Parts: sequence; C-alpha cells; structure tokens
Amino acid sequence: MAKINGPKKIRSYGQQFKATAVKLSHLPGVQVQDVAESLDIHPFMLSRWRKEYREGLIVDNDTPDIETPAIASELQRLRQLEKEHARLKEEHELLKKAIRFCSERKQKSTPSSSRTGKDTK
Repeated sequence: MAKINGPKKIRSYGQQFKATAVKLSHLPGVQVQDVAESLDIHPFMLSRWRKEYREGLIVDNDTPDIETPAIASELQRLRQLEKEHARLKEEHELLKKAIRFCSERKQKSTPSSSRTGKDTK
C-alpha cells in the first residue's frame, strides 16, 4: 500500500516573476542553471518559461528593464568569483593530499621502533 504524506505542493508563479526570470537568463554571461538555482526553481521550468516567452504566452507588462550594465557586470563578477572559489577548493584538497603523502613517507623513512633493544652484533 502506498504511503500518503499529504497533498503535493505546487507553486504558482506570476507573469511578472516568470518574465523577470526569463530576462535574467538572457543577460550576457549568465546561464539558465545559475538563474534557476538562485530563484530556487528547476532549470527545465525556466527553459519552458523562455520558450513560452518567445511564443508570447508570457507577457512582461510591468517588468522593469533589468539589462543594466551594473547588473550584468555584477553577475559576471559573481561568476568569476565562483570559478576562482572552485579552483581554490581544488588546490586546497591537493595540498591536503600532498601533506598527507609527505607525512606518511616521512614516517616510513624513520628507523623502525620495533627493535627489542638487544644488541644483535
């Protein structure tokens, strides 16, 4: 028997929200995935809205023009910072592995402490 946890929640977005999301996704240097993630929606939904916008099903009567140079440059700066952050995280992981490797090598190269203390001459 299927377990029922309650009614499924379906969000309804207004025309203005959809139009703004579409305009954000059309900014230069901005990817659909980034906009969808920041708006907490699935990228497929945003792609569908873009198609509906092209077909004229989504109308942006009240949506202000968001294609200002300040927003575009800020989004480009954010994208660059995210790339740099990912690179630094990868470098950090590599450095941790190198430190681990060097410390293990150092331990192996030290004289063994397993001698019993007897003179074996």
